[in-house]
Amino acid sequence: MSIGTEMYRKTLLTVAGNKAVENLSIKYGKKLAGKFIAGNTLEEALEEIRVLNNKGIMATLDHLGEGITHLREAALYRDEYVRLVEGIARQGADSNVSLKPTQMGLALDPDEGYRNIRAVATQAKLNNLFVRIDMEDSPFTQATLDIVRRLHSEGLDNTGTVLQAYLHRTVEDTRDMIREGIRLRLVKGAYKEPASVAYQNTSEVIDQFKTMIRNHLDQGVYTAVASHDDHIISWTKQYAKDRGISPDAFEFQMLYGLRMSEQERLAREGYRIRCYVPYGTMWYPYYTRRLAEKPANLWMVLKNMFR
Repeated sequence: MSIGTEMYRKTLLTVAGNKAVENLSIKYGKKLAGKFIAGNTLEEALEEIRVLNNKGIMATLDHLGEGITHLREAALYRDEYVRLVEGIARQGADSNVSLKPTQMGLALDPDEGYRNIRAVATQAKLNNLFVRIDMEDSPFTQATLDIVRRLHSEGLDNTGTVLQAYLHRTVEDTRDMIREGIRLRLVKGAYKEPASVAYQNTSEVIDQFKTMIRNHLDQGVYTAVASHDDHIISWTKQYAKDRGISPDAFEFQMLYGLRMSEQERLAREGYRIRCYVPYGTMWYPYYTRRLAEKPANLWMVLKNMFR
């Protein structure tokens, strides 16, 4: 990533955080956001997963929502996730579940938030499904790790979380999670973070990302590498090949609506590939993070405006 791309990302996230920009985007941008969203309803999303599965692509299903303001919203999200779990099981879909702690109430009432997450994880375990507790921005990092540890201590080992390569603390967190047997999705990180907690230089983020992947593969821990970066994907494939590590020992993860032909190609090559499939109406925060990842994403959306 060039300096210009880094500036683009920081600028777009700053602009997107402006309330007036958010209101205009929500009013006029829903159709454009549809490129990255599998639909408004669970039924629409499950149909998209069926199509992906038929192409050899696994999924993880996410009902969009974060940063709620009332606990009654958290209860609604909890109930939708229980329905989501049942929908995956009923369809026999090859899909995990992804949820965000703040949509379950973490920021409003940590105990209630935990109970909501636990209810989803419990239902998922009854249906032999895995739940990924997504990682949000740095104020919630420790709380999220604590939630997953507590779930494991209560027998809900069908849960895991996400670690972000741009945080200074992440290599140590990676070692701890591996030692504790907690499954991880490894990512670069998509939130705007200060230099006090996160690397600002792309090369440092890439180096730490590779260290995280290496630590997993070298210790025989199943590894989920979430990236659209050709360099990271090629490096992971070559590292595994050089050390005789089976393609079944790791998976690549990409986002719905981005590089779908590449996802199909990886599946044809015999790699495990999982698509992050979001649905719902609370799309704005997710959408802006996708646009901020690289200028090509914004360019793609702008081109679609005139089709």
